[in-house]
Amino acid sequence: MKPEIIGRFAPSPTGRMHLGNVFAALLSWADTKSRGGRWILRHEDLDPQRSRPEYALQIEDDLAWLGLEPDGKPEYQSLRHDRYEHMLARLRETGLIYACTCTRADILATQAPHQSDGRVIYGGRCRPASLPCFAPEPATQHSVRLFVPDREIRFTDGLYGEQRVNLARECGDFIVRRGDGAWAYQLAVVTDDAEMGVTRVVRGSDLLLSAAQQIYLYELLHFPAPEFLHIPLLCNSEGRRLSKRDKSLAMDSLRRDYRPEQIIGLTAALSGLAPTPSPLNLSDLAELYATGTLTPQLEVTI
Repeated sequence: MKPEIIGRFAPSPTGRMHLGNVFAALLSWADTKSRGGRWILRHEDLDPQRSRPEYALQIEDDLAWLGLEPDGKPEYQSLRHDRYEHMLARLRETGLIYACTCTRADILATQAPHQSDGRVIYGGRCRPASLPCFAPEPATQHSVRLFVPDREIRFTDGLYGEQRVNLARECGDFIVRRGDGAWAYQLAVVTDDAEMGVTRVVRGSDLLLSAAQQIYLYELLHFPAPEFLHIPLLCNSEGRRLSKRDKSLAMDSLRRDYRPEQIIGLTAALSGLAPTPSPLNLSDLAELYATGTLTPQLEVTI
């Protein structure tokens, strides 16, 4: 008996979706449904400063307008704090997590000149002298970091092919709980995908490097990792990735100016599944995905 295929769409409810979010949602849905699987909607609402319940409801309404109905009730990360606490306790048993009081300014001050691509790699200022370490955490406010070894993580991405990431050089020890007590993305997403049985992760290419960190976490927590497929980000006419500032491509404008079939057809064309952006319904998209080849350009400009 083949294992059940479970995919997911996990938006952050910090504002209205734009065409880039819709592109990811539709391809995630098509990837799952073309395999006869279940598709989950999970709101990544861990940021208390930016996440709003009304944004989550708007996302659900926009997805419904497109015809995208999740299998089961939407999940909310803000309701799963006990599960993240449980996983942090399991990591604590490894002796590989430690308290960190460094600020972003402290970390930037230690960056080498060649690290100029925007990534901030932690230099180990608060790392214990020897690991594993089971020292009690201090009473003062601090973040919690996870030690990463000088080790290469290898995986095959469904679109970008074979990936090799050295954890120490390209990621560095990363945060699993922030200094303000909020849960960091990497621990939350691994906990959720593992416990929800997610087997396929389709998401933007800006998270390609995160896959290596997450695979490391899956190993430490003794969970199987899902398959990953990262899709290119949609860019505006100036070559910048779409954001909530691109009002003409936000869902309120799209719903006013287009029909769902036009958005679905545009997604098929931008992803290389169809030669032109002719209107399509969801079943057409799933069939094209099942029988065709996903061939978007590495940067898709609209």
